[in-house]
Parts: sequence; C-alpha cells; structure tokens
Amino acid sequence: MTLLDWLFVVGYLVFSFGIALYYYRRAGQDTSEFFLSGRAMPWWLAGTSMVATTFAVDTPLLVTEIVATDGIAGNWLWWNAAIGGMLTVFFFARLWRRSGVMTDVEFVEFRYSGRVAAWLRGLKAVFFGLLMNVLIIGWVSLAMETVIDRLFPELTLLGRASFSVLGPDVSAALIVVAGLLLLVSVYALLSGLWGVMVTDVFQFVVAMGGTIALAIFVLDVPEVGGVQGLRKQLPDQTFNLLPTVGQAAEGAATFSLSALAFAAYAGVQWWASWYPGAEPGGGGYVAQRMMSAKNETHALFATLWFTIAHYCLRPWPWIIVALASLVLYPDLSEPRAGFVLVMRDVLPAGMLGLLFAAFLAAFMSTVSTQLNWGVSYLVNDFWARFVRPEADDKHYVLVSRVLTFGVALLSLIVTLFLDTIAEAWGLLLSASAGLGLVLILRWYWWRVNAWSEMAATVAPILLTVAALVLNAFGVQVPGLQAEFPVNLYAVVGFTTIVWLAATFLTRPTDEDTLDAFYRTVHPGGPGWAPVAERHPDVTPDQGLGRLAVDWLLGVVLVYATLFGVGYLILGWTVWGLGGVMIAGGAATLLWRDLQWDAVSLFDPTDASETSG
Repeated sequence: MTLLDWLFVVGYLVFSFGIALYYYRRAGQDTSEFFLSGRAMPWWLAGTSMVATTFAVDTPLLVTEIVATDGIAGNWLWWNAAIGGMLTVFFFARLWRRSGVMTDVEFVEFRYSGRVAAWLRGLKAVFFGLLMNVLIIGWVSLAMETVIDRLFPELTLLGRASFSVLGPDVSAALIVVAGLLLLVSVYALLSGLWGVMVTDVFQFVVAMGGTIALAIFVLDVPEVGGVQGLRKQLPDQTFNLLPTVGQAAEGAATFSLSALAFAAYAGVQWWASWYPGAEPGGGGYVAQRMMSAKNETHALFATLWFTIAHYCLRPWPWIIVALASLVLYPDLSEPRAGFVLVMRDVLPAGMLGLLFAAFLAAFMSTVSTQLNWGVSYLVNDFWARFVRPEADDKHYVLVSRVLTFGVALLSLIVTLFLDTIAEAWGLLLSASAGLGLVLILRWYWWRVNAWSEMAATVAPILLTVAALVLNAFGVQVPGLQAEFPVNLYAVVGFTTIVWLAATFLTRPTDEDTLDAFYRTVHPGGPGWAPVAERHPDVTPDQGLGRLAVDWLLGVVLVYATLFGVGYLILGWTVWGLGGVMIAGGAATLLWRDLQWDAVSLFDPTDASETSG
C-alpha cells in the first residue's frame, strides 16, 4: 500500500461519514425517518441499496471458493433463488408498500390476532433483530479479517501480532475489523436509513468498479493470458454454467447433482426455505426497502432492479477473478483467500487502495444495513410494543441509536469467539424448510393464522435438531438423514403437515383483524372470497394471471442475461448473442406490460401512496 493507496482509503471514509453527518438531523425527526426514510425513497436508490447490502465482504470470497470446488455451475447454490426473487417483485412488492407497516415483524400483528400473534412478533423481533443479526455481522467481520490478514500479513499493533481478549487470542487484523465495526455503528446511528441508503449507492459504485477493474487487470497478467488462457489451463467442465445432473467426471471441477437434488434446487428451495435477503414473499431488509419506497410502483421497480443487478451485474467480475486465482494459486489450502491474493499481487499502486476501499465499502454497506434493520425490530417490535408503548418518537430514536451501538458491541464479542465462517448455508435452509409456503400464503389465503406461522417456524428447527442428534448417536432416518438439498423433501413435507394441522385445529384470525387487513391491502385471488363478501365496496387486486406471466418473463430475463453475458465473456459468441436476444425479447414484453407504471417513476412530483 503506497501513499496514493491510502489517500483512496481515507477519501472513501471521509466521504461516507460526510453523508452520515448530512442526514443526522433528518434521521432524528422520528422513527419513520430513521428506519424508513419517511417512505419517500425513489426506486433506483432503494433497489441499489438492496444490491449493495447483499454485496457483503464475504460474498466474492465465497464465490471464489465455490468456483474452486464446483466450477462456475456451483453458483446455482444461490442463483436458483432468482425464481423466488422475481415472485417477490410481481406478487408482493406492491402489497408490502400498501400495508403501511414499519417492519415485516410488525406485519405479524397486522395480519393475525390473539396472544399468539403478540408472542410470535416478540420472538421474531429478538431472534432476527438480535441473535441472527449478530451472527451475520460476526461472519462478515471474519471475512473482513481474512482480507486484512492477507493484504497485510505482517500487521502488528503496538508491536504485537495478537492479543488475548476475553480468553481467545485475537489477531491484530481482527482488532482493526473491530475498530471498523464501531465506526460503522457510529455512522449508522447518526444517519438513519436515508444516510445508510445514500452511502450504499456510493459504496456499491466503489465496490463494483473496483472488482471490475480487478478482473480486467488479472486477465492481463501473462501467467493468466486472458480468457483464452484460462480456458487452456483449467478443465473444460470448470466453465459449465449448468450443473451436471448425475455423476461428474473423475477429478473434474464441476457441480454435480442427482436428479432429486436438482429438482430440490429448481422446484423446492426457492419457495420453501427462508434465508436472509431471499425470504419467500420478501422480508428483512428487502421488505424494509420496499416499505421505504415512494409508492407501490417504486417498490416494484426497486425490487425488479435489485433482482436483475443481484444476479446479472455482480457475479461475473468475481467469477473471472476466481478462475484466475485457480491458475495463479493452484495449491491453496484456503481457496477463498485467492481473491485477496490476486488483489495483493496483481494491482498497481493506487488501484490496490481502490480495491481495499471497495472491500471496506462492501463491509460497511452490509453491516450498516444489518444494524439499522435489526434495531428496527428491537425498537418497533419489542421495545415500543412490550416495554415502553406510550413513549414519544424522540425517545424511540434515542433508544434506536443506543441499541445500534449496543448491537455492534455484541456482534464484536460474538466475532471474538467464532473460529471460522461456518458452512451454515444448508443447515439454515433445512431449518426453515416449509416456512416459506406460509410466508407466501398469508397474503393470499385468509385461513392462515398466527398458529400456522408459529408451527411452520418451529417444526423444521426441531426436526433439523432431531436429525443432528440422531445422527450423533448413529441412528439413520430415511429421507431426514439425506444431505442437503435432498433432505428438503422430508422436512418440507413434515412442516407442511404440521402447520396445516395447526391451522385447522385452532381458531381463525378474528374478523375485525381480517377486515382491516383486507381493506388496507385488498389482496386478490379466491383465497379471500369469504372476507371479500363482507366488503363489496373494496375492489381487490385483479390480473393475477398477468402477474404470473410477468414473473415468468422476469425469470427468463434474469437467466438469459446471466448466461448471455457469461457466454460472451468466456468466448462462446453465438450462445452469448442468443442469450442476449432472448433477454431483450423478455425485457421488451415486460416493459410493454409495465409501461404505464414506469411513466410515473420519472415524475419528480409523484409521491402518491398507490400507483393506481
């Protein structure tokens, strides 16, 4: 790192904190401003903020490890979620904005009634806002430690490479990450969601620009020899964009799935399982952005832009660097570190500082969103609901700022006791399998109640824990003991039986709650027929068939763009042009169907609550 590199880093930090200070006074007005930006966010800002948040510091490292292990096709571990993402765009984005709730946890008591709804809301607020949140921030912090440790292998503080903190030995790199984490908490508590989202856009531009530049530089390295050099030096199957269904060739780096596993990815996981940022029906910080949008149209296009950018814009620079790292460092024991080593060894002065700033941007955008989103649960759905329900907005803003710093400190303590970035993907998806169907149907079927969601939340967790315990004692249960994703069939089936039984064995949500929900959200479809009969003056949403067509067009658009761009980059021009043409056709049809909505996006005076 030269002086020019450090000037890039310092300039980035100064600009980020300048944005936070600019929005300080606005964020302090009330909780709506602090957590939802006054519900005045334009689509491009809300959507870009979603993309920036999912561009975590660990993401390019994880993609590098996936490519090293399973080739490019291994990315189907997360590419399959695009199907559910498009479902959120067309079936749920408008409904979230229309609901008027502050968080997706508050939605629980808006949609359901009774004491169990209050219990469910409080439990979800603490589980997601505190427990899950500190773990996510913890593993993102560990990824940032890997970046700093590889870039500065001889880093010391006060002449020491490690310190004893609360028992474990902590590296100097992790101490630096702890300082960064506290800095992020300061600007998150100062700026609220406006500052977080505006900073996200700046951070996303820096992060994407940096990774694109890194991909260009590494292809010019003589040992790599461009894309053609990669194709000559790596096995052909490394470049497959689709998984191999069946047994892979011996020793080849390719993503091989059984027919059952492929069907589970393509037909079950995307709608059945909950995962942060990819919740069926929308949720978490994605729902927060939708609810912060100016109106329903802005919510829809924000989520559409997010889904396209998330799957089509971000992956290819990471994949190119990952492929190059396999050529430059073929014997790495920790393949994910290859991405950082490419940065260290390939970039010239100035560019290394820009890439380090890009990783800082990825780290800070993710952590700031996690803090703001998680604290919104703790304040709105726990503190204001159960502890101080009669306090004023100034009190809640103050509590929000205190908790932002407190959650950051707790995350730091958790990070000290994490040894590795756990391979928790399959475990988390298994422990939520079946919940996704309830999260979808609660919008479209009046009979789903609080017990339905409680049962669907608890059942897969208990089943997954039981499978782990039985496995520890050598007891094998057919289906349940299968590896992820084949185990989804058993877990989803069991969870569905449990929540359906809970639904019909308990009382429905009371009519007053259902009526209020229906009059506010006016969902369409036959699932609300009994409620609709009581409110003939309410016009429910029409054209669910049209939305289904838009959803399919959106899925085609994403995958055709993803494959088309990939084939063009890798030198398969005919396949690439074919993918781009299909994507263009899908985009044209989608634009024609949405053009009346799209016109309002460019009207600066449009701040209406609905799109008409």
